[in-house]
Amino acid sequence: MTGVFERTLGADFAKLHPRMRDRLALSDGRGMIGHGVMDRIWRGPGFTLPFLWLGSARHILFPERGRNVPFTIENYPYVDGYGRETVSFVRTFEFPRRRRRFDAQMVHSAQRGLVDYLGTHQHLAVDLAVSVRPDGGFRIRSGEFRFRDGTHLPRALTVTAAVDEWFDDGRGQFRIEVAVVHPRFGPVFGYEGGFGARYVDVGGGVSGAVKPLREKVMD
Repeated sequence: MTGVFERTLGADFAKLHPRMRDRLALSDGRGMIGHGVMDRIWRGPGFTLPFLWLGSARHILFPERGRNVPFTIENYPYVDGYGRETVSFVRTFEFPRRRRRFDAQMVHSAQRGLVDYLGTHQHLAVDLAVSVRPDGGFRIRSGEFRFRDGTHLPRALTVTAAVDEWFDDGRGQFRIEVAVVHPRFGPVFGYEGGFGARYVDVGGGVSGAVKPLREKVMD
């Protein structure tokens, strides 16, 4: 396997910070586990709560807010049931009274580029635009969202997700900022913080705990 980020970025992969290249070169049985703290987790006004509660049932967003929340991210490469090279993005947030997860699997599509499948049952898929930041980090911006039956998310519900991640040499850790914004109603959900990384051998296979309960092709 080449690695979904290397395939997506092509020659630009070499422009990443060396630590970011290590972080994203996840293939051939090499995975990554990151542990850290989210300095701030926020959500939008009260009208966003029903959507966030609904999403939390399938590990897509959640309604809690907090500061200094322990955080784990698990990135494992594997080949899914459709033969697609895939990388898990399973994020776990340890709130004082509840554990929350935000699950996704990234797949490289020859037709659409990088596609993110969201949640426990891959109910939603979103096209991603990936670029390299001037500091060697990466930036992801979401495109169109599609339901598992191929229909598009209604315009009134469409949001834009922005992810920025980079390596902070001064702190010696990866930093991340995520923001989900509705074009009309404004901020919906987001978090920011930092984490360290360790790399693990997954040559023996990837645990089903980080895989979706159902896979879908929408690319």
